[in-house]
Amino acid sequence: MIRVLRLFVWITVALFPFIGPASAQSSPVTVFGAASLKDVLEEAGKAFTASGGQEVRFSFASSALLAKQIENGAPADLFASADLKWMDYLVEKDRVQRASVTALLGNHLVLVAPSNSPLTALELNEAAVGQTMGGGRLAVAEVTAVPAGIYAKQALQKLGLWGIVENRLAQSDNVRAALMFVERGEVPLAIVYKTDALADPKVKVVAQFPSDSHEPIVYPFAVTSMAVGEGPQQFLTFLKGPVAKSIFDKAGFPVLQP
Repeated sequence: MIRVLRLFVWITVALFPFIGPASAQSSPVTVFGAASLKDVLEEAGKAFTASGGQEVRFSFASSALLAKQIENGAPADLFASADLKWMDYLVEKDRVQRASVTALLGNHLVLVAPSNSPLTALELNEAAVGQTMGGGRLAVAEVTAVPAGIYAKQALQKLGLWGIVENRLAQSDNVRAALMFVERGEVPLAIVYKTDALADPKVKVVAQFPSDSHEPIVYPFAVTSMAVGEGPQQFLTFLKGPVAKSIFDKAGFPVLQP
C-alpha cells in the first residue's frame, strides 16, 4: 500500500501544472476530494461556477493518497477528507490553513449486496454474515489507511465479526472501488458509505452499522496552504451555503454545519 501511495504521489506532483499568483483569479479552483464525495462535489462545482464563481476541477481518490500528494507539493487549493485524521495530518505538516478547517458533512456505514440478490436484510452477527458470505469475500476499502476501511474494521471488531472476515477481505484503494466488487457480482457483500449505496442502482443496503460501532464519520474541508487568490475560500463558503446544502441533502449526506 505504501509503495502504491508513493507512486501515485510522484505521478500527481509531476503531472499537475504549477498555478502561479499571476493566474490565480482566472485559473480553476483545484479540489482534492475523497472518492465518496465525487458526485456531490462535481454538482456543487458546476453550481458554483454557474453562480459566477471560478471553474472548479477535481481529483478524487482515497483521503490517504490525496493527503500524501498534498504533503509532497501537489497544487491543490482545497482538501475534502473523509476523516479527521488525514486533515489533522496536513494541519501538522502546515499544508492546510488551520483556521479554514470545517467539519462539514457526516455519513453512515452500511453493508450492501448486489441488487439482484434475494437477500433483503441481514443481522450483523457471525452466523448470518458467515452464511451469506459462503465461500466468498467481503469487499472493503483498505483497512489500515483508507477512512472507509478504517471505519469498517472498527465496526467489525466492535460487533465481534472481525474474526470471521479478517482473512477473507477483498481490499481496494477507495470506497468506490469496493462498491464495484459488488456491482460486478464478484463478492456477496461490501461495506461502504450509505451515500454511495443510495446512488448505485446495482447494489442494495441490507444492514446499517450502529453509529456507536465506529468513530463518527466526519468530512472536514480546508483551504490548503499553497492556495492562491480568493477562489478557494469562496468555493468553501459556497459549500457551506444553502445551494450546496440542498445537493448534500439530496444525496443523503448529513450536513454538520448550520
